[in-house]
Formats: sequence, structure tokens, C-alpha cells
Amino acid sequence: MKTFFTFAFFICIIGTTHAQSPDLILYNGNIFTSDSSKLYVQALAIKKRIVLSTGTNKEVLKLATPKTRKINLWGKTVIPGINDAHDHLGAFIGGKGYIYMERQIPGPSPAAVLDSVSRIVKTAKPGEWINGLIGQTILTDMDFRQKLDSVAPDNPVFLFAWWGHGVVFNSRALKLAGIKDSDKDPVGGWYERNHSTGKINTLKEYAGWNAAESYYSSIPDAIKAAGLKRYTDMQVQYGITTTQFMTTFAMIPAIVKENPAIRTRIIPFIKTTNTSRNLAIWNKPGKTPTPMVYVSGIKYVIDGTPYDESALSTQSYPDQPGWFGRLDFQPDTIKQILKDALNGKNQLMMHVVGDSTLNLVLSMMKSTGNSADWKLKRVRIEHNAGYSVNIGAQLNDIKNLGLIMMHTPMYVRQSPLRSLVKKGIKVGIAPDGLTNPFVNIMIVSSQQANPDENITREEAVIAYTKNNAYAEFAEDQKGTLTVGKLADLAVLSQNIFTIPTDKLPETKSLLTMVGGKVIYSSKEMDVRYLSK
Repeated sequence: MKTFFTFAFFICIIGTTHAQSPDLILYNGNIFTSDSSKLYVQALAIKKRIVLSTGTNKEVLKLATPKTRKINLWGKTVIPGINDAHDHLGAFIGGKGYIYMERQIPGPSPAAVLDSVSRIVKTAKPGEWINGLIGQTILTDMDFRQKLDSVAPDNPVFLFAWWGHGVVFNSRALKLAGIKDSDKDPVGGWYERNHSTGKINTLKEYAGWNAAESYYSSIPDAIKAAGLKRYTDMQVQYGITTTQFMTTFAMIPAIVKENPAIRTRIIPFIKTTNTSRNLAIWNKPGKTPTPMVYVSGIKYVIDGTPYDESALSTQSYPDQPGWFGRLDFQPDTIKQILKDALNGKNQLMMHVVGDSTLNLVLSMMKSTGNSADWKLKRVRIEHNAGYSVNIGAQLNDIKNLGLIMMHTPMYVRQSPLRSLVKKGIKVGIAPDGLTNPFVNIMIVSSQQANPDENITREEAVIAYTKNNAYAEFAEDQKGTLTVGKLADLAVLSQNIFTIPTDKLPETKSLLTMVGGKVIYSSKEMDVRYLSK
């Protein structure tokens, strides 16, 4: 499982590091290693792509030769490179669209959306896709496809819920996606239809994601690659050195074309048909696309979200007595997904949000395999939600099965973070769209619904670095600033461990390194440090 990328030089460098001269030394710093045996050091030395030595200024500087470059950090805080362990490609890949920033569950009004689309149509090329974000108001308006057709008859329109679950296409877009009104529901998703006409209006879960592939495929790879570059340029300014993208096969050529400067893990997000999960395209043998881009794992969405009341809960939703949500996949399919993970090589990641869904998954895992075998698989539960009144039993099962709870700070503030850490359960940070890691660190260390469940800032950084590396079977290569690991790091503008909580979001990276190579430096770093 640890073979998604390898470096031959690891074999020879460990054990002989102290006998070698460093290319670069960072000293006089406040260097947080994420290694619990020695959390802070003053200096570190880098040889090629690897951390050669760490320790006091005196210990590390004595390794320098006349050829060694030295950077005096003047007390600046350094952390291992941030690993954004849950992200999606799509929102920044191009195409004409309107912006909706409020992120309220009802979303923009039908009138506002129709006005925006009609304005865009006037400047759009014939057949050019139009996109935008919506909320529940439009997802539940079963006449909205017809309304879209009236303002955009010749342009395909792709509107999707800002939380990612739920799509509305106009007729032109449905045709391009190859979807007919007579089609059966696909595995993992369903169509919601106008009761009078029987025509498809809203595409939920895998029905929507399957259809979205036609949109992503229509955008030229060069435009998608340019969008990815803009996004990566933003990430490195926050000290992000690894991104784990859960994405469709259609995005791979654009990622390879851009060949991003940060480590990029592609996690397959599969399409489905009306009879099966379509795994064939991802199962073709092949090499890693580029040295910095690698493909591993598999992601499934097991239920929906509380925003559209589709997450499966043990309690009915207050505004819909008797409605408990639903599973995306039938229980027998979920059991097969678990068996595939237990018997195969793909690390399994499951979006699980409802408490009833988490209970079901835990029960099925126990019935399909023993704890020792499951621990080797490092199954990830994305978002770290789904806790119930029976939380004690859930925590025991999570620990025994070796699950990694990938926490999404912005959306899930009710999760028992402190209890998980005390239990010895691995917790990672899975941002899911909130790129600024220091906002996420602020949330998990100060804004949990139960203040007793806040974790420390040090624990948050460990979750973001060491634990997120573990969550992709990469802890032997990265995640801590220790001897023999990749020199992925960020020099920060502030000491994130001591500044007032409300100042955390202002933090930026002054210098970001991937494998000992500077991929971003701020003007302050250039003038004050690198020019010395």
C-alpha cells in the first residue's frame, strides 16, 4: 500500500545523513516538526530533497561547508508542508458562469438565476456551457428545467448545489450528457422529475456527478490546466505542498498538462450506470502520470448531506416528520464496496454524514472482516460526521477497525475531536474547499460546538501534516520535518502557536518548499532573507 510513489535515494540516505554536507541550512527558527518525540528545533539541514539533520543552531550549522547556503529565519515559525487531504477539481476550471458567494441553504432565487443566465447567454458563443451555484430553492423547483430552456434554449446550462450534492441541467445539457427522460436511475443516484410531465428536472448524487462529466469533458484541457495553475498559485501562498484531489477521469489530462509544482494525489471518483459501478476506466494498468502526480485510492459517497436532508439519520428531519434521509447505495452494494476494499489494493474513502449511515458502515465492516485486516487498509471516513447517542460504542469500533476520521472543520463542528484524539484514533484534516489552512486550524482549536472538544493548535498542525500523510500511506516519505523525510515545508508570516486566535486567518507562507526546492517566496522573504 505504500508504493504509490517511491524514491530510491531514501534507501541510501538514511543512516548516512550526518556524513554528508547539506545544500541548505535554515537556522535560528521556531521549527515545528510534527514529530511528537521532538516537536520543536532551531535549525534543519537539507540535502537535495531530503531533511539531512535537525537540532540546535550549533548542531546543524557545524555541518555547513563553504558551498552550503544558509538562511537566518530570525525566529520565524516553520511547519511541515500542509497536506490538503480532501479537495475537488471543478469550480475553477473555466467556462462562463455567475458567482454566488453567500452559501445559504435556500440559495439564490429563481428570478436571480434566470436573470444571470439570460445575461450570460447574450455574450456566450453558440453551444458554450453556462454554469452557476444554486441552493435548495431551485433544486426543489420541478419546473426549473423548463424555465432554463426559455432563457437558454441553445446553450447547455449546468447548475449545481454549492455544497456539491444536486444538479439541474437544461434540456440542451441533458442531451449532451446522453440522458433521456425515460432513463432509469443510475446506481448511487436518482432523477427527480416534474410530476405532470415526467421530465427529469433535478439530478441527485451519482446521477448529477455522472452527468457533470459531460461538462468537464467539454472544457479544453488548456483551460482546465490554467485554472489548476491559478488554484495552485493560491495554495502555495498558504504553505500547501500536497493536494489530494477526488476527481473524475476527465480531469487527468489537464492535471498532467499543468504538471503542478505541489504533490498531487488523484483519488478516483467513479461514474455509475443504471446497473453497476463503472470501474473499468480506472482499472487500466499504467504508470504514474508524472513524478509529482500520482493516482491511488477510491472515493464513494455513501449518503447525502443535512443541507438537502439526504443524509441518513436515526432521527427524522424536523421539517419533514417521518423522513430520515436515505442511502445513496443499497446495503448490498455497500457491503460489496467494503469487500472490494478488504480484498483489493485500493484505499477506501467514504463520505459518511448521517449517524445511521455510520452505524451501518461500522456494522458491515465488522461483519466482513476482522479488525487486524481492516487496520492494514486505513479506511477513511470523510468529514468525520455521523455520531449518535451511542457515541461510546462508535468510538470503540472506529479505533478497533483502524479508521481514519478525516475532519472537515467548516461544516462539521459537532464532531468529538478531543475525544477522538484521547482515544488514540487518527484524525486528519479534510478541508473540502476551504483552502486557507489557518482558518481551519482556528475552527478546530476554538470553535467546536462543544468547547471541550477543541484540540490544540499543535494537534491541528499534526493532523494537517503527519496524520494526512498517514492517510495516504506516505508517512515514511513526508508529514514531519525529521531526518530522511522530504523537505516539504513552509516558513510562516506569524507564530501560529502563540498569536491571538482571531489573527490565525491572516497567516501566509513567506516561503514554501517542496523537496527542498523553493516553489514560492514572498517579497518579504526575498528582500529580508533570501538576499542575505
